[in-house]
Amino acid sequence: MPRLVRPDAVLVQAVIAGALSFAHLHDLAEAAGQHGWKAWAYPVSVDLLLVAAWHRLRTLRDAGEPSRSAWSWFAVALTASLGANVATAGLLDLGDVPDWLRILVAGWPALAFLGGTLLVHRPTPPSVPDPAPEAVAKPLPVVQREAEPGVQAAPLPALPAPAPAPAPAPAPAPAPTVTAPPALVAHAQKIATDHRTRTGSEIDTETLRARLGVPSPLAVAIAAQLT
Repeated sequence: MPRLVRPDAVLVQAVIAGALSFAHLHDLAEAAGQHGWKAWAYPVSVDLLLVAAWHRLRTLRDAGEPSRSAWSWFAVALTASLGANVATAGLLDLGDVPDWLRILVAGWPALAFLGGTLLVHRPTPPSVPDPAPEAVAKPLPVVQREAEPGVQAAPLPALPAPAPAPAPAPAPAPAPTVTAPPALVAHAQKIATDHRTRTGSEIDTETLRARLGVPSPLAVAIAAQLT
C-alpha cells in the first residue's frame, strides 16, 4: 500500500519562497541584458553559491575551525538574492536599468565561480584523534657506572653494628652435697631395722628425720645410704 505524502507547511513555504526569489533573479538578469537561458542560469548560480557557503559554514563550525571566509561568501550570495527581490519590488525601473547594475550582473558569473571554487576545494581540517591511554610506566633499569680512573669513589656509609644478643640466664647453682657421719648412719640403720620388724615395711624419709631429729637434706642423705 503506497504511503500518502503529507504536506509540510515549512516545506511548502520554502518552495514558494524559492520560486519567488528564483523569478525575481531571472527578471533582474533579463532586464540587465541577459536573455534566453542565461537569464535562467543566474538564479541557479546564486542559489547554489548560497547553499555551498552554508554547507561549508556548518562543516567548519563542527570542526572548530574559523569560518570567516564561508560567512563572507554566504553574505555575498544572500545580498545578491535579497537585492534582486528588493529591486523588482517597484524600486527599480526594469525598463531602464542603470549601468552599474548591468556591470554587477555581467560580472556575477566570475564572482560566483571564484566563490564556489574556494568553498569546494578548500581542504577539510582533519579530525584530531583521541589520545591513546597512557602506558603504564615501567621502572628503568639501574645502571651502575664504573669509577673513572683517577677519581676516588666516595666511601659508602658505615652500617650500624648489630645489637648484642642478650646474655643467657645463669644456670642454678647445684645444691651442696650433704655428708652424713658414719655413726649417725649406723644409728639410722638400727632405727630402720626396728621399724621394719614392727611394721613389716621400710621406713620413709620423713619418719626417719623425725626419729633422728635432723634436717631434711641430712635425712635424705642418710636414707640414700640405707638403701
